[in-house]
Amino acid sequence: MFLVDSHCHLDGLDYQSLHKDVDDVLAKAAVRDVKFCLAVATTLPGYRHMRELVGKRDNVVFSCGVHPLNQDEAYDVEELRLLAAEDDVVAMGETGLDYFYTPETKVRQQESFIHHIQIGRALKKPVIVHTRDARADTLAILREEKVTDCGGVLHCFTEDRETAGKLLDLGFYISFSGIVTFRNAEQLRDAARYVPLDRLLVETDSPYLAPVPHRGKENQPAMVRDVAEYMAVLKGITAEELAQATTDNFARLFHIDASRLSSIR
Repeated sequence: MFLVDSHCHLDGLDYQSLHKDVDDVLAKAAVRDVKFCLAVATTLPGYRHMRELVGKRDNVVFSCGVHPLNQDEAYDVEELRLLAAEDDVVAMGETGLDYFYTPETKVRQQESFIHHIQIGRALKKPVIVHTRDARADTLAILREEKVTDCGGVLHCFTEDRETAGKLLDLGFYISFSGIVTFRNAEQLRDAARYVPLDRLLVETDSPYLAPVPHRGKENQPAMVRDVAEYMAVLKGITAEELAQATTDNFARLFHIDASRLSSIR
């Protein structure tokens, strides 16, 4: 089996008491057949720190972006453009809209979201989108900014079947995290059954949102296997089939050469 954690924050893990270093994290993941990761940035300084922390590896690629919750201060859009063009940066983000925590930065969030999509279109790199309490505006900006030119994924999906359908109509992929395993997530499980297998990704969003049976612990890339196994049951297929499909989808969306993945197997 070959699994990909399509969204993790490697710079956010506990290297003081739980892991010796990034090598340790990736080794624990590999034991559970999680052999490739997308390390996602949430600020530009954070992106630089993560590149320094992780280094250049065959089994890790990066995104570059500024999270909607990090819009309290302005950032240099041209710097974002230059960093996003670096080697092994395969996506823009994490970007999007979050009106739940910081509605007061709504306008700045929207401007930043648009910048990310525009750079993604110019660089032919997909966008990784976060949305919370901003469904209508998120969909409107994706349409208006012609996101189909670069593609993208709605990560850590927590919306309903109808929203999933609208995203699929835009050519989007949809990524499910450990939330799908939570007891009160029946609406999310309904959406997971609905999303076609060829548009599905799995992720941890580590260090957050550890899946059942690890609730309350730090999430880490190794735990994407728990998400994948749970999703396989929902889809009525084997874990191996789910792993193969989501790995193929990941490679297609983020333009990862098949030879790179096969060399790791």
